[in-house]
Amino acid sequence: MASITIRNLDDKVKARLRVRAARHGRSMEEEVRSILTETLATEQAQPDNLVGAIQELFEPLGGVDLPEVPREPIREPEDFGLET
Repeated sequence: MASITIRNLDDKVKARLRVRAARHGRSMEEEVRSILTETLATEQAQPDNLVGAIQELFEPLGGVDLPEVPREPIREPEDFGLET
């Protein structure tokens, strides 16, 4: 198993952690392990792209059907008379 060291932990955070651990009947180390395990187990996967994020947002609402937008060919760039 791996181990980590947490440096520069704010004193108030450490005090709150100590209280929380005592409330759960655990050591501070056990409490941190529990917090990390629970948090990472329930973490939702992030979409890889904007389309995935939008789909994930609207899927619970039943989705949204949008009309298809016709595409036009790409037009030629403007010639401003500049030499290249």
